[in-house]
Formats: sequence, C-alpha cells, structure tokens
Amino acid sequence: MIPALLGSLALTACSGGAKADAGPEAKVTVTPAADGKEAALGSPISVKADGGKLTAVDVKDDKGQNIAGQLADDGSSWTSQGKVRPQATYTVHTTAKSAKGKETSTTSKFTTQQAPKVNKLTNTPADGETVGTGMPVSILFDHKVDKDKRAEIEKALKVNTSVPVEGAWGWVTDYSGKDRIDWRPKSPWPSGTKVTVKGSLAGIDSGEGGWFARDYNYGFSIGKDRKAVIDVPSHQLTMYEDGKEVGSVMGSAGSPEAPTRGGIHTVRSKASDEVMDSSTIGYGNQWSLPSKWVTHMTASGTFLHSAPWNKSIGVENNSHGCFGMTTEDAKKVYDFLSIGSTVEVKNTTNTEKTDVGNGLEVWQESWDQWQKRSALK
Repeated sequence: MIPALLGSLALTACSGGAKADAGPEAKVTVTPAADGKEAALGSPISVKADGGKLTAVDVKDDKGQNIAGQLADDGSSWTSQGKVRPQATYTVHTTAKSAKGKETSTTSKFTTQQAPKVNKLTNTPADGETVGTGMPVSILFDHKVDKDKRAEIEKALKVNTSVPVEGAWGWVTDYSGKDRIDWRPKSPWPSGTKVTVKGSLAGIDSGEGGWFARDYNYGFSIGKDRKAVIDVPSHQLTMYEDGKEVGSVMGSAGSPEAPTRGGIHTVRSKASDEVMDSSTIGYGNQWSLPSKWVTHMTASGTFLHSAPWNKSIGVENNSHGCFGMTTEDAKKVYDFLSIGSTVEVKNTTNTEKTDVGNGLEVWQESWDQWQKRSALK
C-alpha cells in the first residue's frame, strides 16, 4: 500500500531518464485536476497512468502526514483510502514507467476548499483512560448528523481490541438532544482489554452539521471487573468483584411516588462534593442539600450519594429516585466503582424504560435491540 493524497492537480514532469528511442512517456493524471481553483470536497484522490504503470506514489498534506492509498495490481491506478479534508494543501509525487521502460517523475500540489461548517466530536472515554467493564465507546457530535449520512460515517469508525470482543455501533440521541453513536460489546468487557478507536472521518460530509476536518485515533483500557447490585425492597447495595460478593451497604432508594429507575446503569461520572438541587429534577425549589461522594448514573439525576439528612436509611425507601447512604458508606461505593462500572437496580416498582441516551445507558437494551440501532442494514 502506498501513501497518497486527493485533490485537483495537473502533473508536471520533473525528470525523465529514458533514452530518446524509448517511446512516449506514460501519461499520469491526478483527479481532481489542478486548474488554479480550490479542489472540491467529498472525493478521494485518484492517480492514473495511461500507456504505462505507476511505480511510486507519495502524497503528503500540509502537516507532513502521509496519505495512505491502494495501488492497483496492474499498477495502472492508485486511490487514497480517505477523502480530502477541508482547507488543506496536498503534494503528490509520482513515478511512472512507460510500456517500453521510459521512467518519468512528476510533482503536483493542490489546495482544497474551506468547509462552510465543520462537525467535531467529543469522545468518551478519554484517550489513555482506564474504565469499568460496562463502558461503551461513545462519540458525541457537535452538530446534527443527517440520517442518510450515518452509514458512511459508521463504516469509517473502527474499534480494535487486544482480545476478541464482539460489539456493534448504535445511533443514539443524547440527553442534550445532540446526535451520538456508541459502540457496546455484546457482553461486558473482559478486564484488562486494551481498546483502540479509529475514525477515518476527514473529508466526510455529515449533512446539515457540516464536514469532518480530521481523523481520530485514541485508546483506553478496561480496568477491574467491579459492579454493584441494588435490591430495592431490602434497601441494600451489594458490591461484586470478578463475580464475587465483596461487601454491602444499606441505603434508601426512591419512594413509591418516585421509584428508582430499574435495569443496568453505567457509571458516567463522579463528584466528591455536590448539591442535591430539587430544581434540576423537576421539583422546583423544594430542597438544596449538600452531599458527598456522588456517583452519577442517568443524566436525568439517578445518583448514588450520601444523604446525612435522611433518618430512615436502610429502613424506608423515601428518596426522589436516588439511592442515599450514610456518608461513610457512600464513600465506600464511590471508591469501589469506577467510571464505566455498572449498577443494576432490581425489584423496583418503576416500569419506565430509561432511554439509552439518558447517560451511557447502553445496557438498558438487549443485544438484539441494540443491533437495530446500526445504520448498516
């Protein structure tokens, strides 16, 4: 595979080393052709040789990055793997040999158009982070992604793992209202897995949200296999590591009027200090209570946290949907669970299905349900 670039350019011979009787040179054409105008976005770079074959193609962008491509088996053409990115300058060097052995080298340079709008990503987990076994790969887009553009974008995203892991991409509407695509494994990750995410997105059009201007390449690691299970009627949270029970604490889940959301939740973030504010979950200005060791699950406000104001911990379920504990026990849970760990809520009276976008709630759906979210049919 030979690196190369995309764009409009006309090639100019720099040198020719064949004898005069070697016949005509191979004619090399780069598409789009350099004609003094900025090259349009949305196409790969194509190099073709008529009357001979390409023996070398080298393409670099203005950042010095090599552009990968594929040379045809017969040497007649070369095509870049990706598309040109917006407002970039590419330099293409080629060497071609005619049918009678006459060798010609050419160099050309072209610049691409500026995108009227650029779409960017926020990646979760962050590069280099170590997370729990329930963490999905989650990509949040700054701007809207048109439905007819999703299949191409999904094809450009790859997840590589250090051990075989089956998984799939699914399109989600984030709690913020933005478009998102997540990759979840069929089952929780094996502890110790190394994960690399590559997005060859530069030069792809997302539609109304604009063009992608760069590729993405980052990685993270899967840490210890830790999870928690809350049994609502017994007011108990039990912690497990590698499938074995390692401890439990008592608490108070949601009241019969505001029962805790059920199913398997993913820890999305944590805060050592936070104010429990009633206005953030639709209860007006009824309370504003300082809390410690807060473990966030849903984006709508299902948390694990200290509740020193509650005198019925372990006796009565009387919260507004969270699981409140003593400050000491809340810290135990906070320290035990990492971002990406799962918390399963069992035997709640809440029958409301938690939307996948309400946090990192990919485990709220079965594997069959999840696969239907893919744009690749």
